[in-house]
Amino acid sequence: MDGDTLYAQSGGFKAKIRLLNIDAPEKEQAYGKQSTESLQSLIGGKVIQIESKATDQFGRTLALVSVDGMSINEEQVKRGMAWSYSRSHAAKIYNSLQREAQVARRGLWQQANPQLPSQWRKAHPFEAKNNVHPHTTQSAPIQTEDATKFGALACGKKYYCKQMVTCDEAHFYLTVCGLKRLDTNHDGVPCESLCIKMGALK
Repeated sequence: MDGDTLYAQSGGFKAKIRLLNIDAPEKEQAYGKQSTESLQSLIGGKVIQIESKATDQFGRTLALVSVDGMSINEEQVKRGMAWSYSRSHAAKIYNSLQREAQVARRGLWQQANPQLPSQWRKAHPFEAKNNVHPHTTQSAPIQTEDATKFGALACGKKYYCKQMVTCDEAHFYLTVCGLKRLDTNHDGVPCESLCIKMGALK
């Protein structure tokens, strides 16, 4: 794993998660190792909560991740282990945390002129090319509250109730992938024609 990407796994299911609103140094870049170790210390072996926002072109789930109510995304920036990379209403929070880290000279801000990951990749095209993607990571022993016993499911493969086969599958796409359209009446039960029918058979 690196400082802004991880694999969440439970049983046979594994999801690649990209932490939203932040950008961490590449593994070969200055402070890349420290950023990776920081993220591992925050989530390694722990139950994490994932608030999925979207799926990117690389098939990764873009998400806000927390442990016991603490935002992992924000904590990485606060520790000086990642840059603020937000273009949403959340930018103020992340920018404020980054300024705090800069003033305190935490993490990568101990450097005189920290180099943005995008700049580093341009200067080191060979290293970037040899990565599957700059933010691809190795598997880590992390569990999620929602990703349990979902087999080979992955976000980005299905989008509508008519594509679902089981209620468990629908629940996965609602809770892990964040497909709110599956819960039309907002009662927490996805694809009710499927889930209620299966519930009646139990």
